[in-house]
Amino acid sequence: MSLPQEESRIDRRTAILDAAEEQFAAYGYDGVTLRAIAKKAGVDLALPNYYFGPKRDLFDAVLMRRAEILNAARLAQLDECIASSNGTPSVENIIRAFLRPLLTGEHVSEQGWKNYYALIAYVNNSPEWGGRLMTQFFDPVIQKFIDALRLAMPEVEARDIYWAYHFLSGALTLTFAQTGRLDTLSGGLCRSDDLTDAFEHMVRFTTAGFETFRSGQKKRRPR
Repeated sequence: MSLPQEESRIDRRTAILDAAEEQFAAYGYDGVTLRAIAKKAGVDLALPNYYFGPKRDLFDAVLMRRAEILNAARLAQLDECIASSNGTPSVENIIRAFLRPLLTGEHVSEQGWKNYYALIAYVNNSPEWGGRLMTQFFDPVIQKFIDALRLAMPEVEARDIYWAYHFLSGALTLTFAQTGRLDTLSGGLCRSDDLTDAFEHMVRFTTAGFETFRSGQKKRRPR
């Protein structure tokens, strides 16, 4: 029994996005061709271009698909965080709202999400793609979290908060990569694919980092 035309079209689009996500995560943008993506997806060579346009547009579509899900989840968490605190959220709760949708939940063990996180690690570490694409897909939401942190830490200079976020982003990127180096370094005590454990440790570590700027504010020498 054949699929209805619309359902079949969606199925092919999803297959192409899944294949492109896997290929881009494994080989980077320049190491992947539309031919390889079509072969992996099991579709005609012309279909990736037909549905998404040139390779760059397909790359954007891959990034956008899950970015929309993550952004909506993080904004919902942030709204709840602010509402439950009567407008004065703690730094720790803001960090939890930021990280929870990324690092906890059944989805983090799914191969598609693992591929996506590896792709985000690649993009965020790339001088060519990082500034442009992370800005395009994530910065509007990131800025809302920055605003919340400034609300929670009004005495801390904005420059310090932006640097602290930069370090949080770096830790998150390395966690997304799930390289396995932590497993070897710790002799199996820690697993780089245990994102729930990473979540709890990252919340504690980064919250302390942000709070350091608060406690050290009075000690700052004039610039």
